Amino acid sequence: VVEERQYGKKKEEAKERIQVFEGLVIARSGRKVCENFTVRKISFGVGVERIFPLHSPNLAGIEVIRKGQVRRAKLYYLRDKKGKAAKISEREFSRTPKAVKNAVAAVDVPESGESEPTEVAE
Repeated sequence: VVEERQYGKKKEEAKERIQVFEGLVIARSGRKVCENFTVRKISFGVGVERIFPLHSPNLAGIEVIRKGQVRRAKLYYLRDKKGKAAKISEREFSRTPKAVKNAVAAVDVPESGESEPTEVAE
């Protein structure tokens, strides 16, 4: 589960502006180019859901705000919940990728007394 902020392009007359829609991703569907995701937010006490095509040229960007811990792929049950019951507990995750952690762990760190000068041959 991800709470995201979508930046959708909206054309008005000759101008184009970015409209932000921030909410909870309650579903993902489709595959490859046809993939969609559904975002739900509460606006002035009314639940609003929008379906965004993932590969749409009208989608200017997606920003992940926080990640939650759930045990379901589709969170349609949140439609019936109100207030605190509709909240998702936040998942704790490390911000450094595993590849970076493994690379740092694999590097041999010399002890303080055994520092040797190294030469770089070009």
